[in-house]
Amino acid sequence: MAGDKVFAQMNDLKVGKYVIIDDVPCRVVSMDKSKPGKHGAAKMRVEAIGLFDDVKHTLMKSTDADVEVPIVIRKRAQVVSVSGTTAQLMDMASFEMFEVEVPEEMRPEVESGREIQYMEVMGAQLLLRVTGE
Repeated sequence: MAGDKVFAQMNDLKVGKYVIIDDVPCRVVSMDKSKPGKHGAAKMRVEAIGLFDDVKHTLMKSTDADVEVPIVIRKRAQVVSVSGTTAQLMDMASFEMFEVEVPEEMRPEVESGREIQYMEVMGAQLLLRVTGE
């Protein structure tokens, strides 16, 4: 989706922020910066973990190169129903209904009627935590 990402410079990235590597939204976990060489600019190596696949991704570019950064929107929803590993949620602001996979560690807490904080990234939802009863 076109409006789900913006551009930033490699220099602007920080640990804990988000970046898109190989069309996968990721959270930056480490950064290394090399000194400029005799004939080139300083390079930066960014290691990040995919938000949806938990796979390590690496990006290496010059410090002034452009990178894609996903637009991350944090929202709240109410659990309407739970069926196996999937929960049906209703967004608290737009009342939109959608289904999302519940992470293994959150399954005991996710029950009908509970409130959940989630993030929307590039058209997909990721559950963050259960917030209310």
